[in-house]
Amino acid sequence: MPSLLDIRRRIRSVKNTQQLTKAMKTVSAAKLRRAQERVVSARPYANQLRHVLANLAGRIENIEHPLLEVRPENRLLLLVVTADRGLCGGFNSNLTKAAQGFVRQHQDAQVQKCADRSRHCRRGAGLPLSAPPRLIRAAKAERPAGRP
Repeated sequence: MPSLLDIRRRIRSVKNTQQLTKAMKTVSAAKLRRAQERVVSARPYANQLRHVLANLAGRIENIEHPLLEVRPENRLLLLVVTADRGLCGGFNSNLTKAAQGFVRQHQDAQVQKCADRSRHCRRGAGLPLSAPPRLIRAAKAERPAGRP
């Protein structure tokens, strides 16, 4: 049976953990609020950009560009961009589940992960990961020191 001192230490440890968890929740709530504010502040810019592009597209009569052609879907690549830092386990898990659903609907789709934390896509997720494109490998090589 634990002594009174052991019980007091355990109580102190649990209180410290609760305090740390509360601080982490506060910080993450502030970060989420700032991110939401940035999204809301970018909406007028996106709306104006959409309006300008619609005006330009309406004035051009004959648009012939390879990227604007309507083609049949021969190959599909799903790019899974997960978060690398922070308390994002649920976010990454939900992305993996969504990717699994997409692959179930499109059997011939290839999947490419774009962040290091999406490595759990490989473990037990059953997603057909393709080799990373040169662009992603180059971006990882150029990361500053100290970043994963």
